[in-house]
Amino acid sequence: MFQPLAGVRVIDLTQVLAGPYAAYQLGLMGAEVLKIEAPGVGDWSRDKGLLPELNARAMGLAYLTQNANKKSVALNLKSSEGVEILKRLIADADVFIENFRPGTIDRLGLSFDVVRVINPRIVYCSISAFGQDGEMSRRPAYDHVVQGMSGIMKTTGTVETGPQKVGAPYVDYATGLNAAFAIVSALHETKRTGEAVYLDVAMLDTSMLLMASLVTSHLTGGWMPKPSGNEAWSQSPSSGAFETEDGLLMVAANNDKQFRALCAGLGRRDLLDDDRFSSPDARQANAAELRAELVRIFRAGRALDWEKALDAAGVPAAKVRSLDEMLAESHAQTREFVRAMPWDGVPREVHLPTLGFKVNREVIAATVAPPELGGDTHAVLRDLGYSEADLRRLAAEAVI
Repeated sequence: MFQPLAGVRVIDLTQVLAGPYAAYQLGLMGAEVLKIEAPGVGDWSRDKGLLPELNARAMGLAYLTQNANKKSVALNLKSSEGVEILKRLIADADVFIENFRPGTIDRLGLSFDVVRVINPRIVYCSISAFGQDGEMSRRPAYDHVVQGMSGIMKTTGTVETGPQKVGAPYVDYATGLNAAFAIVSALHETKRTGEAVYLDVAMLDTSMLLMASLVTSHLTGGWMPKPSGNEAWSQSPSSGAFETEDGLLMVAANNDKQFRALCAGLGRRDLLDDDRFSSPDARQANAAELRAELVRIFRAGRALDWEKALDAAGVPAAKVRSLDEMLAESHAQTREFVRAMPWDGVPREVHLPTLGFKVNREVIAATVAPPELGGDTHAVLRDLGYSEADLRRLAAEAVI
């Protein structure tokens, strides 16, 4: 089994989405992830989700999605002894991840400067909305706030609708992937140098990287992006969204070769004999007329039929699907974006995301169900040398 991070211990102080998703990636790759949570409270997402019976168990779907392959250790970090226990865990760890608002971790006495004294080879990753420096650094934010700030919403909507955000929390998930990439890279650096590494991962930074081509075009060429709605970024008249008899079809025919294939797939090779459409320059000069002609053609057929015909001709095209339609495709089942995990005590399968790439043609999926709040506290503390009497005392004092 693919376990490149076997033997790596991760201290995960993160909550909600971006941070837990980063730690989840490390867990999928074999790391031992200790999720540190407040006793009796836990991750904020534990009671969030569509299924009340899971929320009541503090195992809501919002929590389950990115917390498998972890252990849960309940520690009260508002107590000095809780912080001292955490420092003992850090001493034997390889990675430390936190996503508090900048400044909070310092007040807990767990800043990078403190932690690297405890563990000189630690990879310390701070995840925040706006980064650890700059005038916005202390401000809180969530995915949709960052989407609004970054500029992406003003390209996603249309002139008629105004700005619109992406439906999924894509900045959160992309930030989690960005952080996981940074952490794996830093682990190699600490191995090379023997020195601690500090990583500063920000949601706003990540959102700007997701728009890299737009940023480069704006700063280098003075171009200002406009609302593009469902249209292709290429602005080609033979690309973008087209209405069909039963829904939208997305088509990409950007260059001359693709346009010729498009004509073949549509059964309309005669379009190439029309002087208005016979060359790339002519098509650009007569973009409105070409677009109108393609609109008429596509409206006369069904989206999936057009998809199959254009695919056979070598033209990228896809019917716009709902989530359930995509997951029902045999391709989705082959690729296994998610895998069901049987879970004792839950009267349904829990479907959890797999690693975002296959390894040696195999899917890498979670093997250990998301932990109950504090479910591993006693075992982890016993490994540190705490006795049963110690554990009873810590519980009585609300340290664990």
